[in-house]
Amino acid sequence: MAQVANSFRTVFELVDKNVLRWFPGHMDRGMKQMQQKLIQVDCIIEVHDARIPFSGRNPLFKPSLFAVKPHILVLNKVDLFDPGWKPKVTKTLRKDYDIENIIFTSCKNDRCKGVSQMLPLMQDLIKNSDRYHRNQLTEHNIMIIGIPNVGKSSLLNTLRNRHMNRPNLSNVGAVPGITRSVQTRLKICEDPPVYVFDTPGILTPNIPNVYEGLKMALCNILVDHLVGEDIIADYLLFWLNKNNNFKYVQYMGVNEPTDSITTLLTKCAVELNRYKIIKTYDGSKKMYPDFIFAAKYMLDGFRNGLFGPVMLDKDYYTIETPDVKIL
Repeated sequence: MAQVANSFRTVFELVDKNVLRWFPGHMDRGMKQMQQKLIQVDCIIEVHDARIPFSGRNPLFKPSLFAVKPHILVLNKVDLFDPGWKPKVTKTLRKDYDIENIIFTSCKNDRCKGVSQMLPLMQDLIKNSDRYHRNQLTEHNIMIIGIPNVGKSSLLNTLRNRHMNRPNLSNVGAVPGITRSVQTRLKICEDPPVYVFDTPGILTPNIPNVYEGLKMALCNILVDHLVGEDIIADYLLFWLNKNNNFKYVQYMGVNEPTDSITTLLTKCAVELNRYKIIKTYDGSKKMYPDFIFAAKYMLDGFRNGLFGPVMLDKDYYTIETPDVKIL
């Protein structure tokens, strides 16, 4: 069934270089609010998507927030991450990024080993740090930060459920930007008393390059329709073929791998009986396969792990030139 590998594209060609610009006003407000709350914070937990451990992390966080505070990097959604890369990623983050405290989690599971490590590590870091004017206080304040849709609110709710057996308080959604501001602190543990500031996802104002942006879009960190579901799906097809992952064939209802996103989405839409009715210039109506529905269907499959666990930042370890070309 598999197509010969060298018949696939070796470079992903992108026509519009402006598809990756997205920095709503609430992000700028959120960063300022976070800086204002910093004096009350004992430890910062940065949440990021394990599938892109290097791409997308906001470089403004370090000088603005955790340069002077204990910091834990939580790589979430580990259930979607290729576990074979865990030792290498951990070593790289410690050596190249000077991040010592790294925890892998899946916030869908409050029994996750990483979740159970969170509060003990946080308490140990706070105990061995200078709390300035908060030395005499027994309570701990932590701030959860990160870019959009990496699981910050899910982590908060999971910790609260685990340590207090309480229902969720923070809104969770599959669309980036659910949390809009730094909210009042939420209690997640009784003994010792631990409070959390949930924060909005903050992207860097300028995504460094299109290649990195497309990987972020695949992980649903950027709003789909602002990038283009068909563009994201095309990059996903390119990436899967490049990595000899053809699990999309059965899922999309096609007979064999293809390098054409138009062919793939057309056949998928027909297979799922999804059409759009479009009025023509003469007033008549015609039915066309619904490409956008098929693209969303493909992205949902990837984001739900139906194509297997992945590591999208493999290129960090290669000397290859970027495989995205802007026409």
